Amino acid sequence: MIDVLAKIFTYPFWVALLAATVPYAMAALGGSTSERSGVINIALEGKLVTGAFCASVGAFYGGSVYVGVLAGIAGGAAVAALYALIVIRFRADQIVAGVAINMMAYGLTRFLLKISFPDLKSTQNSPDHASFGHGVFANPVFWLAVVCVVGVTIMITRTPFGLRVRAVGDHPEAADTLGVSVNRIRWMAVLLAGMLAGLGGAWLSLDLGKFVAEMSGGRGYIALAAVIMGRWRPLAAVAACLMFGFAETLMVEMKNADVGVPNELVEMFPYLLTMVTLAGFLGAARAPRALGKPYR
Repeated sequence: MIDVLAKIFTYPFWVALLAATVPYAMAALGGSTSERSGVINIALEGKLVTGAFCASVGAFYGGSVYVGVLAGIAGGAAVAALYALIVIRFRADQIVAGVAINMMAYGLTRFLLKISFPDLKSTQNSPDHASFGHGVFANPVFWLAVVCVVGVTIMITRTPFGLRVRAVGDHPEAADTLGVSVNRIRWMAVLLAGMLAGLGGAWLSLDLGKFVAEMSGGRGYIALAAVIMGRWRPLAAVAACLMFGFAETLMVEMKNADVGVPNELVEMFPYLLTMVTLAGFLGAARAPRALGKPYR
């Protein structure tokens, strides 16, 4: 067993862990921002898969990973705008709307995949396109993600905008009496969340070099669990994402190392970890007081 672990926990394992953590972390940053403003963001999954699809189309037709990154961010923002329209403007139930957005994103990306690449015989994945193709530490998009972690943390905790975000999430009536537009701040927070999740989705397809249907693989839901574990604090949520990145990387390495455990059980590991950790954190976590409550 020690020999197996020695083969798994090598330098490439820890590098792969960082790469696996990026989409979780970007989605969790977006979830923290949105939920601190009072808007539940179950739609993170839809933003991730849409960002991945748009990044793939952008990289294929634009011939550059950077075009893909911009397209992924734009795709995440577009889904966020639709979600904000539904739950902020029309005050729909945020959980129901979020689940509907996720289901729509799964189906729509498959449909648009066939339209965007009409020569494909399969609706499961796009053609190969430009990818990062080099180490994590030499990848500028990885450092952009690091900047986002630092920037969002500072923004939420140390800036007037962050103060307004926290105010409309905890005491929207008090914020309104002070002249803060509650719904405008929530719109901005949800759009920013969409851009961050779109960047996480772009990482998925650009790291692989193609888009695969439903490639978000539940990461948006796991990122939401990380937000709760981090008690709606961006940096703590990202730290929780490292744990889930570790679980995903370990799952892949255990399958490759053939440790004698059925692959089906190995693939369950990240999701079991999510349920176990949530069971321990849900009772102790205090959500923003106005979370999930539309404002007039």
